[in-house]
Amino acid sequence: MVYDIPSLENLERRESTNTEFLQAAIARLSAHTQLTDPTDPQALVALLRQLYRAGRFDLAVGRLFEGHVDALQIIDRYGPADLAATLRRDAVAGRASFGVWNAPWLDRALTCQDEHIHGGKAFASGAGVLSHALITLNAGETGRMQLLLADLQATPPCVETGWWDIVGMRASETHRVYWHDVPIERFQPIGGPGDYERLPWFATGALRFVAVQAGGIAAVFDEVRAHLKAAQRATDPHQRRRLARLFTLAQSAAAICRDSAEPLFSGHESQVAAQVAHARSAVYDLAEEAIMLAQQSVGVAALFNTHPLSRVLTDLMVYLRQPGPDAQRMAVADAAVAGDLEPGL
Repeated sequence: MVYDIPSLENLERRESTNTEFLQAAIARLSAHTQLTDPTDPQALVALLRQLYRAGRFDLAVGRLFEGHVDALQIIDRYGPADLAATLRRDAVAGRASFGVWNAPWLDRALTCQDEHIHGGKAFASGAGVLSHALITLNAGETGRMQLLLADLQATPPCVETGWWDIVGMRASETHRVYWHDVPIERFQPIGGPGDYERLPWFATGALRFVAVQAGGIAAVFDEVRAHLKAAQRATDPHQRRRLARLFTLAQSAAAICRDSAEPLFSGHESQVAAQVAHARSAVYDLAEEAIMLAQQSVGVAALFNTHPLSRVLTDLMVYLRQPGPDAQRMAVADAAVAGDLEPGL
């Protein structure tokens, strides 16, 4: 089952290569999305809703589109205004797609020596798909990161594709990439050292991928419901109980994303970070329960690669593995003690 939205209507993977499919999806979503920083809660909800829909349609698409939005927002925030406007027009027209590659490759770290770039990045989602990537370079003894914009067509990295041998998110084309002895002048600096980690954007940006994950929970609900109806098992009382719970999990995840928008504009910095930490940890827990219930509902059939639920489950399991889930829970507890988080209606 495919959850269609207007910008992705009739787009199916079987009609193209994976690269063409991903590029077409990013282009269609870009044409219907505000690609600059939201200026009010309503604009943020509109962006989260589009990311949610992308994740519900296809988690690999949602993953890449979230990085695409992140990169364009960063360029708009810190880069030259004329460059940001040009790149945004290219994205809307489907001529360019973007990502942020910040995960270090421990054995081949990205460095600048004698004004030349060496080394690379791990977990480079969209390698071979994207036209541009923001990469992080250690700016020196301070440990702060300098963002560089790489035109991947003009300055293509070497791509290690065999490394991404994983059970889920295989379609996200997440690989290891590296450059060797490339003049740094071929990369465009975006902002200054430390801008990438600047708050509140570094913390609040996590809400984007949480919205994609919430869409993934909805996709689990979609596929379980479709399976039970097709198998004529939807009237079984145990299955009905599980399906009702799956709906509650999916709806709760969506509500958490939506309800997080207002505090991000009205709270002080510690409240904002705590709200995002709450959203991250809550949606993580909801997703884990949804995966368990889906496996109980569909059984062994969900483990066959040909079953549509199989890919949704494995993609979601991989996408949930964002760094530091325990730290997010501790941040929520600290904020609760300090009074920065209060339940309410």
